[in-house]
This record gives sequence, structure tokens and C-alpha cells, in this order.
Amino acid sequence: MRRLWLLVPLLLFTIGCEVVQSAEDEATDAAREVARKAGQRLYGQRPRTAEEVGRSASGIDGVEVLRLTGASTHDGDGVDVVVRTSGSAYDGSLAPEKVAVRRCFAVRVSPVSGWGEEPRDVDCPEGPPLAFAPPPEPPRLPYEELRAQLPRIPADGRADEAEVRRTLATLDLRPEIRTEVKADGGRVGVLLSVKGNGFDAQDCLLARVGPGATEVWVPPRIQRMPGEGGCTVGNALDPLPSPH
Repeated sequence: MRRLWLLVPLLLFTIGCEVVQSAEDEATDAAREVARKAGQRLYGQRPRTAEEVGRSASGIDGVEVLRLTGASTHDGDGVDVVVRTSGSAYDGSLAPEKVAVRRCFAVRVSPVSGWGEEPRDVDCPEGPPLAFAPPPEPPRLPYEELRAQLPRIPADGRADEAEVRRTLATLDLRPEIRTEVKADGGRVGVLLSVKGNGFDAQDCLLARVGPGATEVWVPPRIQRMPGEGGCTVGNALDPLPSPH
């Protein structure tokens, strides 16, 4: 009997260790789930530099970016992002205590990586999280200037494409702004646009110079989404119906 009583503390210690280990495993799984969801957020077919991927990852709640490997998502094996996340769980003791962990995982971002791909467990690199400069601001499209300087045509006149092009030249547009001009039946359509990322609404400005009316406008957001045709010179000449 004495031997049995001597074994009780050992058994309790062993069970306690198993409970703590189980809680730590659950906390690690919770940290891994944060990394997996971060991978889902970063998933996509659009080409991005490692800097862009890292900046996006650093903006996700609960994620620290510790290392980037690779130049861009479409070069070689893509971009590997080492992230540090946290997780917690409660042990199964009579007085439950919270067990918290911080773990590191590698998330791959490339055209061939799968959505929801399981992140890989890795050792945490030394040093602080990486810092990223804010993305450059897109150039402002000159709505007021364009509206003020485009020619006004009498009701019985015709718009001159060359005159419209000369007006655009005086605006001294930044190189990132693409211009397109098209004449049709006495009218001239104008498109000023900034290259989009292929997913979000594109920035663009439309204008139409015609007999008795010169108009400048920004298409509705839904029309500026990829594939909707809002940011085209054709939409300047013959506008799409307004969305309901």
C-alpha cells in the first residue's frame, strides 16, 4: 500500500505534464490557424513583388513578418513569407490556466500555391519584425484642370481632335497617367487612367467634347471594376447606363 501512495505524486505529475502539453498543442494549432488564414488573404494570381506581399501580410491582425525569400510571386518558387503568430488555450486542470504561445510559420505565395495551403512550421528568425514603407500614392487625376481647359464647341460646330490633344499636352501629366483620345461624329472622347491591380476599382477620368457640351466625369465604382468597361474611351463617347 505504501508503494501505491508513493506512486500517486508521480502519476499526478505525469498527468499534469500531459495536460500542459495538450494545451500547448492546442495553442500552437491556434497560432497555425492564424498563419493559414493569412495565407488565404495573400493568395492570388496577380503578380506582386516580395515587398508588396510583405506589406500586405504585415497589415493582417496578429501577424508579424520576420523574413521574405524570393523576388516576386511569379519568379521561381514565388515568395516565402515567414510570419510569427500567437495562439492560446486553457489546460484541463481543476483550476484552468491559460497557455499562450508564439510560433513561426512559412507561407508560400505563388501562382501554384493552393488556397488554404497548410503553413510550414519553422524556427523563428532572430531580430525584430520587418517594417515596410507605405505604398506610393497614385497620381491625382486632374479633374478640375481638365474641366477648365477643354475647349467649348458651339452647338453648330464640331470638336477638333488635334485641339483636344494640344489641351492635354498643356496639363503636364505625370508619366503614370495614360491618355487616350478618340474622335467620332464631331465629338471627341478622352480617357485618363492609372494602371490598376486587376482586382480593385481602377482610377480613371472621362471627358467628352461635342457640339454644345463639354463634360468631365468619373464613372461609378462598379463600372471601374475589372472587366466592366467603365475606364475606356468608348465609355466616354457612349456612356454605359447608370447602375441601379
